[in-house]
Amino acid sequence: MPQAIPTAIQNLKWDDNNLIVAIAQDAQTGRVLMVAYMNPEALQQTIQTGYAYYYSRSRQQQWKKGETSGHTQRVLEIRTDCDGDAILLQIQQNGGIACHTGRESCFYRQWQHNDWQIQDHVIKDEQQIYGKNP
Repeated sequence: MPQAIPTAIQNLKWDDNNLIVAIAQDAQTGRVLMVAYMNPEALQQTIQTGYAYYYSRSRQQQWKKGETSGHTQRVLEIRTDCDGDAILLQIQQNGGIACHTGRESCFYRQWQHNDWQIQDHVIKDEQQIYGKNP
């Protein structure tokens, strides 16, 4: 039987789909690794387990970061912003890969010369991580 969601979690500003933006930031380097969404259950499970859980809008389901790839995120600190409409997770990234493309961060493209230029190398190929293209 699922536990009741605490009032402090319920009182955050969830969007019309009952989701909130969650930013995963490397606690050691400060680099933003990824942005995802959480529903109240994912946030509660993150708090309870100490590992990052998110909600997939495309699959319409909750998931643990790294459940397929092994690249889990140990959550060291959780904050919310002044409006209560975003979550910041200070994390320790297992394996050094947060992006499904096999890079350290999902923010690996930089605007230069009127186009997006890839700045970060692939640490591990997607096929090596997932056994197929995700």
